[in-house]
Parts: sequence; structure tokens; C-alpha cells
Amino acid sequence: WRVTERHGSEVTKSKFDTLDQALEHARERVDAALREDRLGSVKMLRDFSPDQRVASRVEVSGMKLFRGPEAGVDVMGDGAVVVYRGAIRKQPLRADTLDEAFERLQSSLAAWAN
Repeated sequence: WRVTERHGSEVTKSKFDTLDQALEHARERVDAALREDRLGSVKMLRDFSPDQRVASRVEVSGMKLFRGPEAGVDVMGDGAVVVYRGAIRKQPLRADTLDEAFERLQSSLAAWAN
């Protein structure tokens, strides 16, 4: 399993033998992102409010050659957490708590991997 974290312009990739190890590492990275300061608004061609900006993205993917299972968590600039599965067409996964979010990730990835 691979965990990819995108935080600002930095990208970090880590490999793990089991899904549980990968999810534990992903949870640590999301927790760390949530402890950081929130993002402000940005003006480019239009205004982007903190809830529209991704502060950190943590993705977990299987180690298959072609399009293995993928899912992840976006920590938004306002501190909200968005959980999804898929890479190209992200499908949101409903979760009311961070614990529930990682339960959804685990079940989604485990089902897809088998």
C-alpha cells in the first residue's frame, strides 16, 4: 500500500505492507494537518474561500500495476474533512467524524482490493 501526502507544494510518498499500517500513517498525517493554522481566502481569477481550498490531501492506494484501489482525505482550508474514494472520478464518502471517515476508507479500500 502507498500513502501520498500533498501539503502545499510538498509531496511525500510512503509504502506499507498492510492496509492497516497505511491507514494508521494516513490518520497521523490528517491529524497533523488538522492541528495547523487554517488557510485564508485567496484572490486569483476569482475568490477562493478557505472552505474551497485544500490545505492537505492524503491518499491511500493499492500497489497494483493499473488503477488499483484508491481513496483519500482532503483537509480543507477551514478545517473541514472531505473523504472520497477513486482517483479520477472521486466519489464522496459520507462521514460525520474523523473516526467514521477512516472506517469508510478502510471498508472501501478493503472491498476494492479483493
